[in-house]
Order: sequence, then C-alpha cells, then structure tokens
Amino acid sequence: MAERLFGTDGLRGTVNAYPMTVDVALRLGIAAGVRFRRGMHLHKVVIGKDTRLSGYMFESALTAGLCSAGMYVIMTGPLPTPAISFLTRSMRADLGVVISASHNPFSDNGIKFFDADGYKLPDQVENEISGMVLDADMVWPYPDIRGIGRATKIEDAGGRYIVYTKSSFPAHLTLTGLRIVVDCANGASYKVAPLALEELGAKVIRIGADPNGVNINEHCGALYPEVVAAKVREVRADVGLALDGDADRLIVVDEHGAVLDGDQLMAICARSMMARGELPGNLLVATVMSNMALEIFMNAHSGRLLRTSVGDRYVVEAMRQENAMLGGEQSGHLIFRRYSTTGDGLLAALQILRIMREKEKPLSELAGLLTPFPQKLVNVRVEKYLPFEERPAIGEAVAHVEEALAGRGRVLLRYSGTETLCRVMVEGEDEDRVKIYAADLAEVVARELR
Repeated sequence: MAERLFGTDGLRGTVNAYPMTVDVALRLGIAAGVRFRRGMHLHKVVIGKDTRLSGYMFESALTAGLCSAGMYVIMTGPLPTPAISFLTRSMRADLGVVISASHNPFSDNGIKFFDADGYKLPDQVENEISGMVLDADMVWPYPDIRGIGRATKIEDAGGRYIVYTKSSFPAHLTLTGLRIVVDCANGASYKVAPLALEELGAKVIRIGADPNGVNINEHCGALYPEVVAAKVREVRADVGLALDGDADRLIVVDEHGAVLDGDQLMAICARSMMARGELPGNLLVATVMSNMALEIFMNAHSGRLLRTSVGDRYVVEAMRQENAMLGGEQSGHLIFRRYSTTGDGLLAALQILRIMREKEKPLSELAGLLTPFPQKLVNVRVEKYLPFEERPAIGEAVAHVEEALAGRGRVLLRYSGTETLCRVMVEGEDEDRVKIYAADLAEVVARELR
C-alpha cells in the first residue's frame, strides 16, 4: 500500500483496482466520518457524483462507512463538483464528498472532500484520513447503536445550484438573443448547465448531454474543444461552452470557432474586474502552467500574477492568503472568490457572458486582449519518481533549452499528481522551435526515468 492515498485532487484511479476499490471507499467513509464527527450536534455530509457507472457502488460504500461512523448522509445524485461545495456550505454540513474522476475516462473514478466552508481539504487533514484508512490495525471508535447515521436523497439539489449560479449574473441583464452551444461532456452538468442558461433567456444547443454511464468525456467536453467549435460554426452560434466531466473547468469557443483556454479567460475577467475596482491589488493567481503572455499582460495593466503549484486547491489556498478575488488554471479552472470556493465551469461561463453583454462586443473581440506564446506539453510515461536534480542529464538538457530561449520562454518539468506521468512543457515565441525543444526534452526524460 502507498503511504498516501490522495493526489493533487483527491483519490483517483482505475475502478476495481487499488486504491479505487469498494473496500477502500468503505474505510475512507468511516475514516472521514470519524475525523469530522464533532460534539453532540447532527453530523451532516453531502455526497454528489458525476455520471459514471461506478458512481453507484462508491456512493453506497461511502454512505455505509459514513453512517457507521455516525454521519447523516445527504445524497444529491449527479451534480457538478462546485455544486457540492456550495451545498455543503448552504446546508451547514460538516463535510462534502464528490465521487468523480473529472476529465478522466469512465474506467476511472475518484473521491474528493470539501470541509464545512466548501474548501478542499489541506494536505494535513488528508494525511490524517489516509493514516486511518491504511492502518490495518485501526480500531474504529464507532458510536453506540443510537448514534449511527442515516441516509436520504434530496430531489431539488440541482435547482438550488442553478439559483446560486444565476445570482452571480446581474439582475438587469439577460441572455436573450444569444445562441449558445453547451457541451456537458456527458457528465455531471448535463441537466443544470443548459437549464441555467435557458432560464436567463439564451437559446441553448446541447451536445454531450446524454450520459449513459460509460460515455463521460468520450470525445466531448473540455478535452475536445474542437467538437463544440465545429457545432458553433455549424449553427452560427455566438459562443460555445465546453465543460469537463465534473464541470469544475471551462473552455470557451468564440463565434468563429476559435478556442480560448483558461489563461485567455482569466485575462478577460481580470481586465473587467480591474476596471470595476473588484480585483484587490490588481492581483491574479494562476499556476506555473499559465502562459508567459498572461504574466506580461498583467504587468502591462499595472497588475501582478502570482504563480502556485498545479492544482486549483493550491490556487485557492494562495487566494485566501493574499485576499485575491480571481484565480485559475490554464486548463479552465476559474475561481471567482466573491461567489465560490472552488473552480466552477458554469459560474465562470456566466462571468464571460456578463462581460459580453456589458461590453456589447463579440467574444472574438474581447479575446484579443491576450495572444498566448506557443506552448508545447508532452506527457512522458515514467516508471519512477526521482528528483530531477538526481539525473544530471535532465538538468543539462533543460539548461540547454533555457539558454536557447534567451529569456523569451520557459521550461517546466513536473510530475502528475494523478497519473504516472512526467509533464514536459516548453514555451517560447517560435512555435516550431518550441516543438523541437519539447520533443528533445521528453526523449531525455523518458530515457532517464524508465
């Protein structure tokens, strides 16, 4: 067994293979219940999931474990990850649980937690829970028979989330007259995202909104923006929105089918918030993966970009420490701290649509704020995680590329927190050279870490 169960975004892996097994989920439910059961009040936990077939068995296992530890379980059914964060706060629950592997294929699943304030758990708390789960000799402090929990379902959870997200959109504005293509990735947002947009007056064209348990993220959603782009061009829509399986990230397509990533969306939102005086210190928080052009953009507008490790939880932690109101990732996680405690694809979409309405400009014109540097990311399958400094050949290869970039680009090597991969990223002004440098570095990394 590994010493730590959790990666950068909870527990994740192939279903029915360790650690994504029912017995681990059961112990995880007990451990989380023990950790968050406090005092004599009613101990509530909200559980949501995406549309994966395996969600049923993990929901049952977690519910059994949590109830045995004395927790009152409230099940929502398929809902976006940010909806569970919101409902945990709204219902004054002690804990929120999401069963999802986000953008991964249906053969994977995952489990992540939110605290009572709707924030993802810090490493320390995750380690405490891991320790209990992995301790084969753990004696569980079960409550007496009158103290065990019960489980129930709430039928209006989706409606509550829709009302919450719509509250972030100005009451004097509507989406009437806009044609919007929404790709829900056959995932958790397949009902709530289209409905929220329709209630605001938009004409919505749905794709990826017919989940069957095994088609989540299958050639649709945020990982395949070309799908929504093609539909936008076909139906001559004003904008296209692509969400991932648990709808905590967003990729947007303009009226011409051009794809905008998280960096471009952050630039649009940061500029709007600075103009309105809603960005304290003109500070934007992003990760080490964000494009160098975003940093240049913020500096040019008297702003500042603060970089964190990859993972929206680290972005949120920095935002809380620095009192920042906007942060996100290039992959499409956007956090608007005025409204939310985690990445929320639907809420982010409403902020982009708000700016379009207020400026009365097409998205293609707004997107001109930022022209990203060419960036190449290569995923290298590795057999071992070694500190890069222990492999001199890797350091020499990186130094060679950095010298060639001459300060007008970046090199970043990092291990994935959810897969056995090393991610090799090169960024620079010349796209052809960037591709060559990335391929060369990937070859060295593969050789040194196999």
